[in-house]
Amino acid sequence: MENLDVMVLRTLRDWRLAGRRALLTTVVRTWGSSPRPIGSIMALAEDGAVVGSVSGGCIEDDLIARYSRAHGAVGEMPSGPPALVKYGITADEAHRFGLPCGGTLELLLEYDPDAASLATLVEALEQGRLMQRTVSLADGAVRLAEAGAPAELAVNDTELVNTFGPEYRMLLIGAGQLAEYLSTMAKFSGFAVTLCDPRAEYRTAWSTPGVAISTEMPDDAVLAFKPDRRSCVVALTHDPKLDDLALLEALQSEAFYVGAIGSRRNAQARRERMIEHFDQTESSLARLRGPIGIYIGSKTPPEIAVSVMAEILAVKNGVTLPRETEVAVAKEAASG
Repeated sequence: MENLDVMVLRTLRDWRLAGRRALLTTVVRTWGSSPRPIGSIMALAEDGAVVGSVSGGCIEDDLIARYSRAHGAVGEMPSGPPALVKYGITADEAHRFGLPCGGTLELLLEYDPDAASLATLVEALEQGRLMQRTVSLADGAVRLAEAGAPAELAVNDTELVNTFGPEYRMLLIGAGQLAEYLSTMAKFSGFAVTLCDPRAEYRTAWSTPGVAISTEMPDDAVLAFKPDRRSCVVALTHDPKLDDLALLEALQSEAFYVGAIGSRRNAQARRERMIEHFDQTESSLARLRGPIGIYIGSKTPPEIAVSVMAEILAVKNGVTLPRETEVAVAKEAASG
């Protein structure tokens, strides 16, 4: 599965280039609980086709009824400047639209967004660029600019500014069962996945579609991958000759997550090797994660992949995870 925002914008671009009327819906404010975060987007075509989501489904149904001709609906898509609409203001409305108790959200509806501007934005995102899209609330005019850093959506009385980033990327070092499960979960989570393994005998059984394959030595693959702040690098071979240099290269990058599979003993041995032979320090290795994965008592490859993917997503989403000592205590309590 590709990055959801890119998929929505690409589909909307295609609709508009084909001459189909459509609207772009953006969650701009929320109060209380909300099923989708601020910045979430959804596109709706005049015939009722929908891509993306702004709620659990009920608000989408209402938008389809209001602004499309789907299923015999009498809705009509207006023209003109963007409009702000709120859902869930009363308890009855919250219940009707499936919002959590006390939840309210505000949406910006852009009618018939400019096809050329959408095409420019999608092209930039496909090239891996971080883009800022500014919408004038007075007339719907759009300005595009390359962004220097990710930013939260901002809206005021005159404009909305939303930052769109390219898809998240994952580089896996080492083919095998665990890599297949992890790459599948990563793809469903919106990551573009690259697998690196110079060992032909390990690649022959690889069966996961949609994953780029590199046969370079892992440290060269990391350099070619060019990890950025939307990238993670995960070593899975248990072979120091393959893992160590790749991890060291990854630690020099902006990757938001760098880690290696293995036991606590193996992770400690890896750190000692890097300090002794590669002039590393505890400080330079502070970002290196290992053992990787959130503790769930996992022992099989698919369960280990779940724990690793959960940790990667937690780090990506800014969740504070337990320290290694707390994880060790949990493991000892579970086994005792």
